[in-house]
Amino acid sequence: MVGTAGNISVRRGDLVALTATGVTLADATVADVTVVDLAGEVVAGGLRPTSEAELHLGVHRRFGDGAIVHTHAPASTAFACVFDELPVIHYQLLEVGGAVPVVPFIPFGTPELAAAVVAAMADRQAVLLANHGAVTRGATLAEAMERTFVVEWACTLYEKASVLGTPKVLGDGQQRAVRDVMAALRYGRPQPHGDGPASR
Repeated sequence: MVGTAGNISVRRGDLVALTATGVTLADATVADVTVVDLAGEVVAGGLRPTSEAELHLGVHRRFGDGAIVHTHAPASTAFACVFDELPVIHYQLLEVGGAVPVVPFIPFGTPELAAAVVAAMADRQAVLLANHGAVTRGATLAEAMERTFVVEWACTLYEKASVLGTPKVLGDGQQRAVRDVMAALRYGRPQPHGDGPASR
């Protein structure tokens, strides 16, 4: 994240900790975090929460996730300036639900953007925002961050592949086959040695 671009939230019960507005995230401290309830009322902290508070709260209320990460990461933002969807160019995108939709441009900090992100995330853990950035969600902050990295990496991969030719994407059948393998191998989860086939 560069400067004040982007914001993070973590939910515990009916409370949500948000990075405050105008905070340089690389230098953020505990004092730069504001705690609100699910209606957006400040319950702790001396700073106004991020201008994207309603986006975070809308996703938290709808899906009950533990954390949300919003960035203006360069590859994700560049991709969202051009395309309407990030296709499944690599099976790792299945970790965020498959193809990543691009929400049409709506000014930041508005209820309309919050509603559009919630709608686009109905069966996804990541969305791109046209001419803006990316949003990911997860059970934990680490999971939401990992999904941010996956989306940024996939956008970079798409860009590099486009230089070489037309990127090939995985079709529905191929995606189902990968999901079957992931389930069989318990892919992406630590497992004791000798507990079935190696996963990753």
